Amino acid sequence: MMADRDKTMRLLKTARGQIEGIMKMVDEDRYCIDISTQLMATQSLIGRINADVLKAHIGGCVQQAVTQGTQAERDAKLAEIEAIVEKLAK
Repeated sequence: MMADRDKTMRLLKTARGQIEGIMKMVDEDRYCIDISTQLMATQSLIGRINADVLKAHIGGCVQQAVTQGTQAERDAKLAEIEAIVEKLAK
């Protein structure tokens, strides 16, 4: 993985803590809007983590394929990016 491993793990642990907190809120039958607000915050954090991972992939793996790889390797990396962009757009 090309992304900053320590930062990624720290953020993932934060997201895990948020999810555990949300689960506790559900168990405690807390107000729906408060739960929804926490869910959106967690989704936002996970989105930022994903963006960091994808930026690192483009700056590392894709860049290396473009500068040093074969045409098949370049095509494969670009197809990966196209596929992930399609998933993000859904």
